[in-house]
Amino acid sequence: MTIWLRVKDLAVTFPRTGKEPQDSAVKGIDFDVARGESVGIVGEIGSGKSVTAKAIAGLLPPSARVSGDIRLQGHSLLAGDRNTLAALRAPVSYIFQNPKAALDPVFTIGSQLVETLRWRQRLGTAAAVERAVALLDAVGIPEPETRLREFPHTLSGGMAQRVMIALSLACEPELLIADEPTSALDVSIQAQILSLLGELRRQRGASLIFISHDLSAVAELCDRVIVMHAGRAVEAGPTRAVIGNPTHPYTRSLIDAIPRRPQARQDDEPAN
Repeated sequence: MTIWLRVKDLAVTFPRTGKEPQDSAVKGIDFDVARGESVGIVGEIGSGKSVTAKAIAGLLPPSARVSGDIRLQGHSLLAGDRNTLAALRAPVSYIFQNPKAALDPVFTIGSQLVETLRWRQRLGTAAAVERAVALLDAVGIPEPETRLREFPHTLSGGMAQRVMIALSLACEPELLIADEPTSALDVSIQAQILSLLGELRRQRGASLIFISHDLSAVAELCDRVIVMHAGRAVEAGPTRAVIGNPTHPYTRSLIDAIPRRPQARQDDEPAN
């Protein structure tokens, strides 16, 4: 199994004002992602999962202090000038939690997709438009030619997330990081997005890091899971093993928080 991404002793701190100590968001996390593997990082808000993902993608603010080692295909993502690191991260795409905030409201869907394709794949305008239509169709958006002329505010949450996924695929990623991509969607749309991510990963052979607070979503999509709490990885392993036989109390609390359909009592009689 080829290791595509290796994270070793990753720590992220944010300075505070005055004499207050630094705020440690991530405290020495280790994990690997193999080629074509899907890894879930799960935990409550503030556990450090999104900070971990943004450290990999190079999306943390300049004030963040990152230590440890992040290697993509053996190359360090923490050592080098800006242009070198940008080139190394070219195979990485990021799907944001709030697609309508990530999409530019003053440009049409088409202009954002076409510009991305022209820049990343060096396509001419006509070829980029054709490819943009194909990408929207691939993520299940009906009438993709029409959608190219629309603005982000006209789309539903589910449609906007599909556009965000199409934008990520425009970069032809080999590592896709999905940061809470279903948290703002209703249950039926969540299921569609999870199914889409799984299908795209299988079709393209890309690796996936899936960030979530929802263990049931991780169980559906991921081969392995890392459970984070207070900036640390408290448990990790194959998804079925972790969910089926958790060893840490925090993991057990996350599992207990999964809503379950109430079971009918045996003495309940069906209504006539």
